[in-house]
Amino acid sequence: MIFEDVTITKNDEIASGLWKMEFNAPLISSMYEGAGQFIQIQVETGWAYPLRLPMSIAECNDNIMSIIYKIFGEGTSILSQKKTRDTINILGPLGNIFKLHNDQSHILVGGGVGLAPILNLWDQLNGRIENNYLIVGARTGREHIHSHDPENHVFVTTDDGSLGIQGTIMNTLKELCEKRKKPEVFACGPEPMLKAVHSYVKMHDISAQLAVESYMGCGVGICQGCVISRNNNWQKDHSYHKKYSLVCIDGPVYYAGEIKFD
Repeated sequence: MIFEDVTITKNDEIASGLWKMEFNAPLISSMYEGAGQFIQIQVETGWAYPLRLPMSIAECNDNIMSIIYKIFGEGTSILSQKKTRDTINILGPLGNIFKLHNDQSHILVGGGVGLAPILNLWDQLNGRIENNYLIVGARTGREHIHSHDPENHVFVTTDDGSLGIQGTIMNTLKELCEKRKKPEVFACGPEPMLKAVHSYVKMHDISAQLAVESYMGCGVGICQGCVISRNNNWQKDHSYHKKYSLVCIDGPVYYAGEIKFD
């Protein structure tokens, strides 16, 4: 991982409240390994915003890297105001990656800002739809950048039914898992969504990899702020590091059996 000053080449709102930023990052791009990795962005220099923002890598082609983000607070609001040719400093690439197994049916699930690594993985599959399925959830159709296209294995869900299938991603996920031979789930999204996916795959003994979203201070394991519980209750005596995992350095991608949501 390295620090790099990068030049913004594009920063547009692509759906309601959803933004995509592209920047020229030749050094970090040269170290990029695959979908799941993330970067830490310094939104402003100085002490007004001392903590960097963790952002999943949505795409990496040649020297161009992109992120997808929502405006949640002052930091992301400042990010949305950046212009083409502005320069920002990023740290990366950080974290591990999804691992694909060719004998599985790949079912990709994304929601909210968790869409970025899932779309990255979908692109990594190079448009091969045989045994590959994409489920994207949002509250309303205005928040979607995809069309509902079951023939091409793209399933869009909305809470209000304004686009695609009404409801959460769970009914579609269950239906696909029941119909596919050797399904493997890849998911990233808000914690309630990940909890529901985690509970379902554990109950039905389905292989799954989850990219966990977490608040981070440093992104490199120093601040100890991005902890998630390890699934090792069978150990009666364990240290702090055996009980908890740091998402920034151990993750963000975990097999479902490795972690638990408290």
